[in-house]
This record gives sequence, structure tokens and C-alpha cells, in this order.
Amino acid sequence: MRFQVNRDVFSEAVSFAVKLLPQRTTLPILSGVLIHADADRLSLSSFDYEVSAQTSIAASIDDPGTVLVSGRLLADIASRLPNAPVQFSTEESRITVTCGSAHFTLLSMPVEEYPTLPEVGAQTGVIPGDAFSEAVAQVAVAASRDDVTPVITGVQLEVGDTELSLVATDRYRVAIRTVAFDSGQAAGTSEPKHALVPARTLQEVGRTFGSAATVSVSISGTQDRELIAFHADDRTVTSLLIKGNYPPVRRLFPESVADYAVINTGELVEAVRRVSLVLEREAALRFSFSVDGLTLEAIGSEQAQASESIDALLTGEETVVSLKPQFLLDGLNAVHAEFVRIAFTKTENPNKPGPVLITGQSSRDDASADGYRYLLQPNLLLR
Repeated sequence: MRFQVNRDVFSEAVSFAVKLLPQRTTLPILSGVLIHADADRLSLSSFDYEVSAQTSIAASIDDPGTVLVSGRLLADIASRLPNAPVQFSTEESRITVTCGSAHFTLLSMPVEEYPTLPEVGAQTGVIPGDAFSEAVAQVAVAASRDDVTPVITGVQLEVGDTELSLVATDRYRVAIRTVAFDSGQAAGTSEPKHALVPARTLQEVGRTFGSAATVSVSISGTQDRELIAFHADDRTVTSLLIKGNYPPVRRLFPESVADYAVINTGELVEAVRRVSLVLEREAALRFSFSVDGLTLEAIGSEQAQASESIDALLTGEETVVSLKPQFLLDGLNAVHAEFVRIAFTKTENPNKPGPVLITGQSSRDDASADGYRYLLQPNLLLR
């Protein structure tokens, strides 16, 4: 096997192929990248039985063939090569990589022991790359990082004929974003599909395909092995879906809320960051909403306290809630609007505040309709 390839193109392709590989694996062969050279194309693939990544690039192929090599080592080498064409060749179990005056010799891994890459099913639909990337970034932050309950470590994709909804929760907050989706079917003509995708995988896919014009989505497989695939620009990522029933969190969102405050998003973000500096870890901030505005208070310890007041336009009753600053910031940073609306839901217990509903507004008076909603459970107030 022997080929020559552009250094930057090769480095980017290897980086993509290894990005989703686990840092540690019980089977060393799964840390490899499979390189296949044929005609004038070079394909690079990785697969760890859960997630696969495949891409192809143009190359000058002198001798076709297939080789398996340590993925992260090759990625490190490729990213530091000098600015010159990359010469890649194999002889028996040795791989030679030459670029300018740099020369590397690596050992290959047994190709025959590498698992067969999963097949991508028929296309379910397409979505604009920028909208998909934005939606993933807004929602995935709310997914749980606790592997004790795997079902909430994923993002639930609810696929309709003309809309795609992404839902995530960690029990303390719920994030939902709805975007336009083209299934090629008229609205209401087919059954909705659901796919529970690991949040970490989906976040990487969102970052990778954000600059693509469109991203093709395919949901396929049997009940025992359900698979989702994302494809754009000669790049494909597949992932096994998480098994289990996702909690019915949509019913937690109120149809309407009478009491709410509208605040400049940037001003609120900066105020939360400043006042929370004195807090100990896991402590919450106290937010007092009144006709005079919003006051933030933090009682960190006997040595440090902080407070700040900012403008807020209140509609309805005055309200006091206690919120964890990082959870609130996650929601505020996902609001891509100049103003944010914080709405106050109620519970049957008047002494226990309901979740706050966070949405974006294009102005103080007009609510925006970007399809993003973030529901955050308050902490008990410290009297």
C-alpha cells in the first residue's frame, strides 16, 4: 500500500476519525483507524461497537490496500507534520509516514480482527447543518452525566415529517428545542420516530457538522440493535441508541404562565457570574423579582456576601426563587436572544415554588419563537 496526500486534508480526516474513540478501551484493536486506499480515494474509519466514524478524501494512490494503525498516535503525528505532502507506505507489518524531513515508522494492527463497520439505513430526512448544531448545543447541556441512569444521559430525538425536537433532562432541568426537518413527507402522513442518542456523541456530531449545508439523518435497525446515522460532506457518524423509555418530561411544561419577568440576557449573565463568586460549591443564588427590578443575593460564608440589582420588567406577582447559578447560566447561554423571559410556575403547595421557564425574546415586548425552552427546578429558599 502506498499513497500521497495533502497534509492538512489528511490531518483533518484522521482527527475526525478518532474524535469519538474512547480514551481507554479493553480491546486495543478498537483504538485503531482503518485506512483503505483504492482508485483516487482514501477512506478512514473507526468503530468501537458503539460509535463509528467514516470519511473519505482525495489522494494519489500508487498501490491500493488496507491497513489498521493506532488512531490517536497517527492523529498526533498528522497534526504536527511540516507543510509538505504526506507519503504513506506499508511493508509487511510496518507503516512508514514521511513528510518533508520528518520520518515515522509505525506498527500496523491485524486488519482481519477489526469489526465490520455498521451499514447506514435509508435516509429519514435532512436538516440544515447550522440549525442542527445550534439545537444540539442548546439542549445537550441539560443531559445527565450520571451513568447510574443511562436513559437520561442521552438526548431524545423526536422526528416528525416537518419538525425535529431535541429533549434532554438530568432531573433538575429540562431543555427542549424544535427545528424544521425535511422528511420528504407531508405533515402528518407518517408515524413519528424516536431516537435516544448518547449526549456526548451528539455534541461531537453537532460541532463537526455545524458548517455543513445539510445533515442527513437515518434511523434504522431492529429492536435489538437500533442505530442512528448522520451524514454530510463525505463524513458519516453512526451511533447505537440507548435502550429504555425516556421520561415524559414534556408534560412538565405549562401551557401558559401569568407571572414572568423580562430581562436583558447579557446583563443577567454578567450579574449571575459576579454575585456567584462568593458562593461555595453547589450553593444557590436568591433572586427577588419586584416592580423595582431584580435583586440577586449570595451568602457564601461569614466572610463573603454579595448582591446586585438590575433592571427587570415584571408582569404579575412579585416572586422570590433560589436557583443554582451554573444551571441558570446553562439556560441563559442557550438563549440566543437579546432578552430572556423567566416565567414562574406554581405548585399546589404555596410555600414551594414551581419550576421557572426560560425562553428568549427578541425585544422587551415581543417573545421570539426559536423553539427553545428551558425548565429549571428551584432550590428550597433559605429563610
